[in-house]
Amino acid sequence: MLCRASLCRLAAASAATKTASKTAWWLNPATRPDPLRCSHSGAGIGGSSSAGSDTHDLSTHVSSDGTTPMMVDVGHKTASRRSATARTRVRLPPDVINKMNVVGGEVVGKKGPIFTTAIIAGVLGAKNTSSLIPFCHPLPIEDCKVDMELTEGNFVIQIDCTVRVTHKTGVEMEAMTGASVAALTVYDMLKGLSHDIVIESTQLLAKEGGKRPYSRAGQPADAPSKT
Repeated sequence: MLCRASLCRLAAASAATKTASKTAWWLNPATRPDPLRCSHSGAGIGGSSSAGSDTHDLSTHVSSDGTTPMMVDVGHKTASRRSATARTRVRLPPDVINKMNVVGGEVVGKKGPIFTTAIIAGVLGAKNTSSLIPFCHPLPIEDCKVDMELTEGNFVIQIDCTVRVTHKTGVEMEAMTGASVAALTVYDMLKGLSHDIVIESTQLLAKEGGKRPYSRAGQPADAPSKT
């Protein structure tokens, strides 16, 4: 009969074997995708992409042997004006809507002014993006605006965060983080009324500057802030 110490060693060895098998595809050059590529056609990492698909190389965020994640070196780039706008939607259940106080465009709850608090939190979130997302570069943000409004009959709080900087890399992650943190703050301010509040989506609306400007359908390339 095995003693307790032996059983513990066997369990640890089994767990290590399972972990190794899960990561073997990445560590084994024969099975790891090379080069690492992502296809918008739906093939995914390591899959085959159809002709004409929008494919981008992901290997800039890993070492040359594909085993170590790393920050992209932007030292050789030229600083330029860059901006990005992201949007997060928060859907409110009827019981929250019926208990909200809307005063002059501000939503007031038991914890205080919800929009004002969320706007401040969103700006703080955007400024601290590099502390939250491992390979984001610390950026000297020059402008950050968070706009909030009630839409769809007050059932949805729409949050837009626009960030601008003059630097060697873009600010789309800062915009998305700012919008996301503002949404989380809305949840925190209203969770005493309901836990059925849903943060539905966070998406990039537009980015300007750099090699790949982007604009979602119906949005200007540099979506202006409302304030």
